[in-house]
Amino acid sequence: MRIGVDACCWANGRGYGRFTRELLTAMVALAPDDEFVCFLDPVAAQRFDLVAPNVRPVRVAQSVAPTQAAAAEGSRSPIDMLRLTRAVWGERLDVFFSPSVYTFFPLPPGLRAVIAVHDAIAERFPELTLPSWRARLFWRAKVALALFQARLVLTVSDFAAKEIAEVLHVAPARLRIAVEAPSAVYRPSESAQAIGAAAAKLGLPAGARWFTYVGGFSPHKHVDTIVRAHAVVATELGATAPYLLLVGTLSGDVFHGDLPRIRRAIRDSGTEALVKWTGFLPDEELRHVHSGALALLLPSACEGFGLPAVEAAACGAPVVATTASPLPQLLEGGGLFIPPGDEAALAAALRRLIADEPGRVAMGRRAREQAARLDWERSGRAALGALHEAAA
Repeated sequence: MRIGVDACCWANGRGYGRFTRELLTAMVALAPDDEFVCFLDPVAAQRFDLVAPNVRPVRVAQSVAPTQAAAAEGSRSPIDMLRLTRAVWGERLDVFFSPSVYTFFPLPPGLRAVIAVHDAIAERFPELTLPSWRARLFWRAKVALALFQARLVLTVSDFAAKEIAEVLHVAPARLRIAVEAPSAVYRPSESAQAIGAAAAKLGLPAGARWFTYVGGFSPHKHVDTIVRAHAVVATELGATAPYLLLVGTLSGDVFHGDLPRIRRAIRDSGTEALVKWTGFLPDEELRHVHSGALALLLPSACEGFGLPAVEAAACGAPVVATTASPLPQLLEGGGLFIPPGDEAALAAALRRLIADEPGRVAMGRRAREQAARLDWERSGRAALGALHEAAA
């Protein structure tokens, strides 16, 4: 088959980009007889490094990269989207794949397509993810068109599929699942020295302990709740309190964020000395941070998958994560799972992980075992199956 791919998300630094890069790489390796025609804007084209005989990049001029223009406060240029549509129209494709509705653009009429929708968070919590009525209007229109043009809808977990069926009213018969997985780079550190070096680079003293949050700083992630729960435990422990590392891009993030509220929570809690903003960390550095962490914290309002938790688990870190996600099933026994945003439950989980070292180590071991059951090859097979089914 000749498979068209919206590869503009290749340049995205968050989960959408990771999904696109890992899944497409697996699909290309699994289907050497299929041709993958990858449509890229100039920014994505600069970072596109998937080289294989069955991959053909097609660069399409754009005034603004889709990963930037599709920001929470932005909108796509109709002319830019038409350029992508025309480029697709110019190819004789059997089927088209959009790895994320985030960068979706209108497809030529009649072209069979599989569109990936990762979750229904923007629909469930519009005020926490899309800050203006204009942003919500554009998002709803884009999703509606994507679902109309998709023969099948791909998503990342059984939990996300149920959410999409309930909230977006997609018939379960149209849904297919390609479960995400940790990248191969995420594995336990080889030595305590490597962990110590990573901690020292972040300004942590020798012998320090820490909890870690990784991701964006959108309101639905409840990072301010993490700050307050950590402060409660830190006050109880005094000089032996663990640090809190907040890992994620602090500037230029296109998604809706609420850094002022988080900074205010830190100031009001009096934990400025214990909370470290690390900024973005490359995967190879982050795996050492995960390997030495007491736990990864993810008490979000909702997660379609929760990839940061699975990546931490692959490094042997237990997790404290929201029950409004597939994580209680994916990482069963590998952490503690709490109601979304429940500050008291989160503080109790932190206390338990600090006090019960043997239990925490056992959870980390189990988390790693559970994460090892996930792999991108299986996801690639699922996605290819959906594309062949849609093209039939």
